[in-house]
Amino acid sequence: MTKDTGSPAKQLAGFLAKFDPKVAGVARAAIRKLRARLRGAELLVYDNYNALAVGFGPSQRASEAIVSIAVYPRWASLFFLQGKNLDDPAKLLKGQGSKVRHIVLKRAADLDTPGVRALLKQALERAAVPLDPAHRGQLAIRAVAAKQRPRRP
Repeated sequence: MTKDTGSPAKQLAGFLAKFDPKVAGVARAAIRKLRARLRGAELLVYDNYNALAVGFGPSQRASEAIVSIAVYPRWASLFFLQGKNLDDPAKLLKGQGSKVRHIVLKRAADLDTPGVRALLKQALERAAVPLDPAHRGQLAIRAVAAKQRPRRP
């Protein structure tokens, strides 16, 4: 459960403020870009032990999330939650898991590169439950871990 410390947007801002300003800046800008690009997406925030994660999906069900931004002490990553099945001719995706692949974001503008845009397009097209652009997605704080690793290197 989460401890109420203001609106979800204020809580997310507080979570991001714990990180190095450069990493937090990349994460904030990436979240803004994805919010604009993924119209209708619900944003699910998990301030976990290892990282801060913001999932984007068609509903409040974490299992339906399509992509997420995860923030670590030294970087932010874009995770494709069904990334193993995406065509990746530019070999941008990293990871060896059974489903998930990711891209480390050096800057938020990485989201605007043709390769990343193509991966996002595929992920949206292949989503089990599509986004409804007419839906007004909300930001929800889903979990805050009581114990967390340090947020700065």
